[in-house]
Amino acid sequence: MFRTAVRNVLAHKARLLMTVLAVLLGVAFVSGTLVFTSTISAAFQKSSEQGFSHIDVAIRPDSSESGTPGSAPALSGEVLERAEELPGVASATGSVSGFAALVDKDGKLVGQGWSTSGANYYAGGDGTDDRYPMREGRAPERAGEIALDARTAERTGYAVGDTVRMSVDGPVREEKVTGVFTTDDGGVAAGGTLVLFDTATAQELFTAPGEYTEIILASDDGTSQAELLRAAEDALPETAEAVTGQTLADDQAAAIESEMSGLRTGMLVFAGIALFVGVFIIANTFTMLVAQRTQELALLRAVGASRRQVTRSVLIEAFVVGTIAGVTGLLAGIGIGAGLRSLMGGFGATVPDGPLLVTGQTVLASMLVGVVVTVLAAWLPARRAAKIPPVAAMSSLHATATTRSLVVRNSIGSVLVAAGAALVFTGTGMKAEEAATPMGAGGALLIVGVFVLTPLLSRPLIAAAAPVLRAFGVSGKLARQNAVRNPRRTAATAAALMIGLTLITGMTVIAGSVQKAIEQMATGSLKADYTVSMANFLPLSPEIERTLAADERVTAISPLRNSPAEIEGGREYLTGVNGEHIGDLTALDFSAGSFEGLSGDRAVVDERTAESYGWEVGSAFAVTYEDGGRGELTVSGVYEGNEMIQGIMLDTGTLDPHLQRQHAMQLLVGTGGDASEAMKSALEAELGNNPAILVQDEQDVAESIAQMFTLMLNMLYGLLAMAVLVAVLGVVNTLAMSVFERSQEIGMLRAIGLDRRAVKQMVRLESVVISLFGGVMGVGLGLFFGWAAGEAIGSSLSTYELVLPWGRMGVFLLLAAVVGVLAAMWPARRAARLNMLAAIKTE
Repeated sequence: MFRTAVRNVLAHKARLLMTVLAVLLGVAFVSGTLVFTSTISAAFQKSSEQGFSHIDVAIRPDSSESGTPGSAPALSGEVLERAEELPGVASATGSVSGFAALVDKDGKLVGQGWSTSGANYYAGGDGTDDRYPMREGRAPERAGEIALDARTAERTGYAVGDTVRMSVDGPVREEKVTGVFTTDDGGVAAGGTLVLFDTATAQELFTAPGEYTEIILASDDGTSQAELLRAAEDALPETAEAVTGQTLADDQAAAIESEMSGLRTGMLVFAGIALFVGVFIIANTFTMLVAQRTQELALLRAVGASRRQVTRSVLIEAFVVGTIAGVTGLLAGIGIGAGLRSLMGGFGATVPDGPLLVTGQTVLASMLVGVVVTVLAAWLPARRAAKIPPVAAMSSLHATATTRSLVVRNSIGSVLVAAGAALVFTGTGMKAEEAATPMGAGGALLIVGVFVLTPLLSRPLIAAAAPVLRAFGVSGKLARQNAVRNPRRTAATAAALMIGLTLITGMTVIAGSVQKAIEQMATGSLKADYTVSMANFLPLSPEIERTLAADERVTAISPLRNSPAEIEGGREYLTGVNGEHIGDLTALDFSAGSFEGLSGDRAVVDERTAESYGWEVGSAFAVTYEDGGRGELTVSGVYEGNEMIQGIMLDTGTLDPHLQRQHAMQLLVGTGGDASEAMKSALEAELGNNPAILVQDEQDVAESIAQMFTLMLNMLYGLLAMAVLVAVLGVVNTLAMSVFERSQEIGMLRAIGLDRRAVKQMVRLESVVISLFGGVMGVGLGLFFGWAAGEAIGSSLSTYELVLPWGRMGVFLLLAAVVGVLAAMWPARRAARLNMLAAIKTE
């Protein structure tokens, strides 16, 4: 039986080719994902380990204490002096770091904000900093001087002696390049930039005079990291913590692995979708092969083969097909992994150098996926093959589905659809985070249920196309009859395309609706003509606010400052605003009170915060500010908050004295309603045409949100294209085998006058009908899932409303028709080229 199975595979190479391709694509996606993420993860981890090689122990602010109101400065010069005197310390380096955006010679940000950082050059006793060996020039020694990392210098073309434009917190700075250095910094290896200042300048920009963000200790020979750590912990203030360099490297590796794990999981989900679609193709292929080999299998039974042997022979064929698909899919996946790494470079992302990593886990996963998916999909057809009685060898009639089996199938499908729909409807009444489980389970049940019911649905839906098909005469009539002749086969073929379009349509509906909701929220809650912020959403310098406030074209301006505070034993964030202008720059709905007279000890709060603390207008509450100062605020208004504006707002005159740095997360600017391109350009020029600062009007905000969602959708479309491609292969496979199965019929049609052109048209129309059937069901299910998910999202997003993308849905159906036309090309040509006399003699 083993030899028989192998010979059957070799005898039907063309028939099984599409099945191999379907499995191959899914396996290639899986192996490519594993190769890509393993390679990137290993490269980043190796790079991060090199970046921590000079650190034995690092002293840094205690993350559990940092930012708590009343906490002392984390790392003062006194801590550094104490660290230098610890036993076993060879050297102690005070490190200062923060954001520093560099502009290239074309005026564009380098690194697009990704790890664009600045740090200090801490000269030791010999006048050098071992962390940053200079390749050219010298280290910066005073304000107005910087050094660039070698990778950035090569990318931008800057050299020693050049003057560069950059920004730290808003204002444009012009600095002279005095040196170019090499570094193992992981951010630089990943495509970021690193700019070095002298220590005094770095402290002025990022911390405060005499303060550091980190203190790096190097141990003497013979002192281990653990010993130095114990010595450091005994001498630290409560607001600081000490960790070993190995711990830092391990934490960085764990963080990288966590990020890669999320990416890997996301990509594997889409690979799973492609494989799930492939299951229908495999099952369909083996079902048709079994039906076409009824006599052969019955003869095997007649000469002594048992049911188990027949089943095993079909499963062996599936095993051979799965093994071939697994091996070729693995090889293709290695190529995909290498291609994705190169593609990242094409998008401007830099990946650290490292070999392409193909692990044993990747090889094992590829082979298991290829073999297991194929064998499981072929199991039902194998069981069906075993039930063929020996007497069937005397007849060429294929066993048809009984009425009882169809009733059972439709009953099971109805139960699954009802259960799935009930779970989905249950999820619509929950919050978004709670609805994921019931909606996910319900969606899966509903899709499986619809698939089970597809043979029942195929007749009425395909019959609806009859008026259009009549226009094609005999070819159209025959195409419709062929499409409904075997409802199970049509169902399996259409279901593959249905699943892909269900996901695509559902995601399009959700993304479009959420995009519209966020746009309405962003623009509806603001009356400001412009918003000003840093390109990477870091705080803006108060100098930017002063510059704009002095501009005579600006009629109103308010910062949005964030500051941690302690209220009734809990941690809250206070938002400092200009009490005089904030009412003219926002459009918030107040349930009580207003912005009127927002000054002194008065504050406005959002409804959620007021409810949680039991406040109302006139309520007073104690507050401990960021600097440890205490005060009392009185609620003067309660407003309806949203994801854009919420929390406790008070006048900057009250909040600013308690802030170490009076930075703003965003500035709201009014120009008397004169929001024009000319005004926007004038404001940008006033700020030095700084690409690190965004000046946005309402249209810019809407476009930036739309751009984000468009990018996300395009990525999802690209990932789901794999499933659609597998579905196309399914249509091709079904049509090709159907043509083979109907060879005698096609020969008879040719003999009684149907020409080759009409035969081609018949096959094409059949393909288009099946594809559109799957497309209509996919779009319909996608709309339902999009609506259901939106109901849950709307519970936490007040501006959410369903947006139906009619244009895109039309495109999806048009693409389904195109899929049908393309998929029919080879089968239609094959059908037209059949020799009519040879076909008539076919059994």
